[in-house]
Amino acid sequence: MLSGQRVLVIDDVLATGGTLGAALKLVKDNGASEVFGGVLIEITPLRGREILSDYEIFSAIQFS
Repeated sequence: MLSGQRVLVIDDVLATGGTLGAALKLVKDNGASEVFGGVLIEITPLRGREILSDYEIFSAIQFS
């Protein structure tokens, strides 16, 4: 389905990483060659980025 595709998954908030992590895994499991995550707001004390360390994550705003 996504064989060889580069995919950017966009979410509104990165908190614990559960929702974005599930979406990234789903895309990767469906054959994407590269998967990235982008969020508008990242709540850094909740350490969601650490859970998603296998992926490159971009955030526009970080709250600490």
